Amino acid sequence: MQTVKLVSGHEMPVLGLGTWDLRGAGCKQAVREALGLGYTHIDTAWMYKNHREIGDALQEAGADRAGLFITSKVWNTHLHYDGVLEQAEETLRDLRTGYVDLFLIHWPNEATPLAETFRGLRRVLGEGKARSIGVSNFSVSLLEEAERVAQAPISVNQIKYHPGAEQRDVLRWCQDHGVSVTAYSPLGKGRALQDSALTGIARRHGKTPAQVALRWLVQKGMVVIPKASSKAHLEENMDVFGWALGPEEMAQIDAVEG
Repeated sequence: MQTVKLVSGHEMPVLGLGTWDLRGAGCKQAVREALGLGYTHIDTAWMYKNHREIGDALQEAGADRAGLFITSKVWNTHLHYDGVLEQAEETLRDLRTGYVDLFLIHWPNEATPLAETFRGLRRVLGEGKARSIGVSNFSVSLLEEAERVAQAPISVNQIKYHPGAEQRDVLRWCQDHGVSVTAYSPLGKGRALQDSALTGIARRHGKTPAQVALRWLVQKGMVVIPKASSKAHLEENMDVFGWALGPEEMAQIDAVEG
């Protein structure tokens, strides 16, 4: 699996399984299927309410924890110092692991100073309960504030990014400042995948529009975490390596409208 090196020094797989809205037996099954296919990167969050199912699936599959990359996130109601620590402990307990590889601020909350949130994140980091920390859904102005107060490397900004819905200013800032970008909802709601540019490019490469969209993101230097619950879609999403889009094709997708 291709990886990117985070500013923290740790390696992050470029493709992961997004688990938003996966719960119960369906979540456990999706995680088990993903592990069986070779996925090592699982993205979750306290707010997804599926930590226990993911933890169970990892245990039942006998997954080698050292070979996994698990991301979770603290919800914006718990961004005060004690709240960060509380959700970190709950996350680790429910996932049945001693650490997460990446712990993010899920959404900003202007009611809580970022400096206080990062004080909590630094403690989680310092105690080895997270190997890297970062943010999600942060604008350029919030990233600049975070950079001023974090006092620790900000490894990742996870943002919504797909054809027809780009955040080019955020991506550019992150790339200029060594912050890796994870694209969530990388396939959007499916409308962009019906665009004639994507479908035409897909036909030329013998791929699906979804694979083309994921490849476009990967070539832009992003990590992708598409949600999938079926083995067929999990396999489809893995086929984004070993081939490339040309400059004109990249530009065509850049021009897709949401």
